[in-house]
Order: sequence, then structure tokens, then C-alpha cells
Amino acid sequence: MSKAERTKQFIIETAAPIINKKGMAGTSMSDIMEATKLAKGGIYGNFESKDEICKEAYSYLSSQLAGRLNEAVKAGKTAKEKLDNLLDVYKNRSLDGGCPILNFGIEADDTHPEIKARVNKSISSARNRIAEIAVFGIEHREISKDLNVHIFSTKVFAMIEGAIMCRRIMDSDEVMQTVIETIKKDFESHSI
Repeated sequence: MSKAERTKQFIIETAAPIINKKGMAGTSMSDIMEATKLAKGGIYGNFESKDEICKEAYSYLSSQLAGRLNEAVKAGKTAKEKLDNLLDVYKNRSLDGGCPILNFGIEADDTHPEIKARVNKSISSARNRIAEIAVFGIEHREISKDLNVHIFSTKVFAMIEGAIMCRRIMDSDEVMQTVIETIKKDFESHSI
């Protein structure tokens, strides 16, 4: 990796948590300059605009999240273990800065079509990850074929994202714990 590539990556990695927390509109170039200790020219020498930094920040954050979730799922031997591991990523407050899918999605829905498209792709990927767990369970005869994989994956994704929002707003794990217990009971109700 060249020095320019390392600098660009440093800016992305440093700015990403700030943008995720403060929002795209709420993060100023001064915030990014302060965090990176780079002058405006040092930042604009690597990016055309703050929007470009936001796009790259989302890609970085969503990739990091997907990597953690994929590792957690892969570590499970059974469908139940895979789902439990996925839910543990959310339960253990590993997203204390907030979920980038939720944070960027809410802000981008009317104002940033390119980021909205990236978030849409992340939502599809997240739902597919959950669906793959259910399919694994069906194929390995742990889960009944009666489970509607599409409905289950959509419901789990929406419940988790809602619980993340509630945890951030309410500063409480109560909703997340309830959601996780509900998802586990629903999945177990389809056990063979």
C-alpha cells in the first residue's frame, strides 16, 4: 500500500465512527480535520468532497460489521449456534456507535441516493445472512420446512435494527434483550 493509499485509509477509518455517530450532515470537515490532525488540503488531496468521505466511511463500517457477523455465524456448528452467535454480536453492544445500516439509511433515504443504494444492498445482505442460517437448519434437519425463511429473515433483521435504535434512544438493553429472546423462541418453535 502506497503512502497516499495509507493516508486515504487512515482518513476513512478515523472519520467513519464520527460520521456514524454525528451523521453525514452533522459531521463537519473541521470534525474530520481535528480527528485526523490533517489540514483541509490533506483531506481534499485524497477526496473530492465530504460526500465521498461519507460514501467510503459507510462502505468501511458496513464491511467491518459484515465481517464480524460472518465470523460469528461461521463459528457455529448448528443453526441454533449460528443464530445465537449472530445475536451475540448485537447483544454485546459491539455497535455502541450505532449500526451504520440504520444510521446512514435514515439520513440517506431522501438526500443521498448512492448511499441509499449501498444501504439497500447491506440490508439485502443482512437478510440473506439470516436466511442462510434458517436454510442451513432446514437442510440439516434441525428446523422444520414449515419455517418461511423470507418472512423469518425479514422479521429478524427489522427487529434487531429496531432494538438497536431503542437501545440508543432509551440507553437501556431491555428492548434488545426482549427482541433476542423473542427471536430465539421463534426459531426454537420450528425445531424438529
